[in-house]
Amino acid sequence: MTHGTRSQGPVADGRHTVVVGGGLAGITTALALADAGVRVTLLEGRPRLGGLAFSFQRGDLTVDNGQHVYLRCCTAYRWFLDRIEGAALAPLQDRLDVPVLDVARPEGRRLGRLRRDALPVPLHLGRSLATYPHLSLADRAKVGRAALALKGLDLADPALDAQDFGSWLAAHGQSARAVEALWDLVGVATLNAVAGDSSLGLAAMVFKTGLLSEPGAADIGWAHVPLGELHDRLARKALDSAGVRTEVRTRVTSVAENANGGWSVQVPGETLEADAVVFAVPQREAYDLLPEGALDAPERLLEIGTAPILNVHVVYDRKVLARPFFTALGSPVQWVFDRTEASGLREGQYLALSQSAAQDEIDEPVAVLRERYLPELERLLPLTRGAEVKDFFVTRERTATFAPTPGVGRLRPGARTKASGLYLAGAWTATGWPATMESAVRSGVGAADAVLGALGRPRPRHLFEFEEAA
Repeated sequence: MTHGTRSQGPVADGRHTVVVGGGLAGITTALALADAGVRVTLLEGRPRLGGLAFSFQRGDLTVDNGQHVYLRCCTAYRWFLDRIEGAALAPLQDRLDVPVLDVARPEGRRLGRLRRDALPVPLHLGRSLATYPHLSLADRAKVGRAALALKGLDLADPALDAQDFGSWLAAHGQSARAVEALWDLVGVATLNAVAGDSSLGLAAMVFKTGLLSEPGAADIGWAHVPLGELHDRLARKALDSAGVRTEVRTRVTSVAENANGGWSVQVPGETLEADAVVFAVPQREAYDLLPEGALDAPERLLEIGTAPILNVHVVYDRKVLARPFFTALGSPVQWVFDRTEASGLREGQYLALSQSAAQDEIDEPVAVLRERYLPELERLLPLTRGAEVKDFFVTRERTATFAPTPGVGRLRPGARTKASGLYLAGAWTATGWPATMESAVRSGVGAADAVLGALGRPRPRHLFEFEEAA
């Protein structure tokens, strides 16, 4: 889908919306509103767009702060990639294929794979599970039964939010090994929590949508370029073409309703007048900016916990991994991606380890992490044993996502507030999804839709094509 024809954007009328926050939620809100002919100013405190999915320079390397992936079922994020003309730079696998290495098994017999066939659901995963070497025969049979029970859950039932996924799995015959080798393999990466700490509602949503909706839903996509290329440079280009005024390094100090029913947004050296304001910022920041009475129980925003992600970056003097990524069992290592080409590394190989639910490690010194992870990589990848480590560093996102704990669903607000003309966006709002790029983009669409409804503007049809695709 190309959007070159829309580069001039519809002619904006006198209505003005200020979007606070230049992550994926804010960029989406701004693009959607501009495409519908609304004049938009986007304000971001950092020197770049992209929120928590960004890149930085380290010598000659362009490094992503963390490895981000998406799935074929992430129709909103795929719409976003199309809209910024970046889809070709973050391709999807032709067909789900996840190499799983189990360190506890003898070398040469460690590799299992989770992949799909071109068969209808749930048969598409049948052969893969039947031959998956990391589960016993009994466990494989029980996994199938639990998957069918999961498929039968009603995601609209609020009772699911109050239960934890781990207890539900145990009640459905899942052994600790099955949880480790299958359910948490997927769940920790998508939910940023182990099954016992996850809301059944969010976990069921992930597994029903990703693995049990249509055969290709869980095919994995990831950026083959630095994330900043997508979420900063291409996003900025799309915003400029759509006529959005984008200001980075611009912190909002206060937001107040003015006498004529509009809003005054204060930034250093300027007051912006707006018909509508969207807070597309993390929940704590939204809480600090919210005017009195905008939400019934604003303190609930502070009850939405956060969860960290640790990323370990290792540059070797030679190639040590032949595949684009793998995931590990029996090791603290979770997912490992080859970032050599994307980072611009000329020789050797650069691996990025993405460690979700990293509460126990997020504050560990680099030296401790180095002592822990280099020997683990040697256990997993025989070719690392004679290789020289040219660089080792870590990036830490202490508040990478909201914590998907049981009960979090009732804390997540929708796009509309009680203050006329004030809206919320962000992966943490009530999108039904866990804290993913998909959730962020969906929240931006929801906020834009609410603003357009209030301004009496028709919503641009192309924006909701992804809903029909879903």
